[in-house]
Amino acid sequence: MKKVIIHTDGACKGNPGRGAYGAVLVCGKHRKEISAGYRITTNNRMELRAAVAALELLTEPCEVELHSDSKYLVQAIKEKWLAGWQRRGWLTSDKQPVKNQDLWRLLMAAMAPHKIHWHWVKGHAGHAENERCDHLANQAVASGALAEDFGFEPCP
Repeated sequence: MKKVIIHTDGACKGNPGRGAYGAVLVCGKHRKEISAGYRITTNNRMELRAAVAALELLTEPCEVELHSDSKYLVQAIKEKWLAGWQRRGWLTSDKQPVKNQDLWRLLMAAMAPHKIHWHWVKGHAGHAENERCDHLANQAVASGALAEDFGFEPCP
């Protein structure tokens, strides 16, 4: 299996507000940077979208080291929240609907062919690749080329 290192980050100007994600993928000598922005979304959705977008770029099963500064994302996988949500029919432990279900489902599909090792990194702490992802996300927000985040549901 190819080994791929992925770094991801999401950003939001207001929460909810204009948001974007950035990701860096490295495989040997190859490097790819991606980003995309959305008109109205949340930070958590952008953190999830970053991981989904990066994993969807992989064209064959890979061994992946995925680094994110989102505890929401990393803990949901490592602490098996995601498995529990599925078992309970996409309800949290207190019987509330899981937020961002659309993206969790996309993430599960994107994860399926790969062996992924999840790592949390402290954001805005000088980690070069995390800082690069943050820069990519902020550039995407500032670009003005913002898509609709169709799964976003504002609070009533």
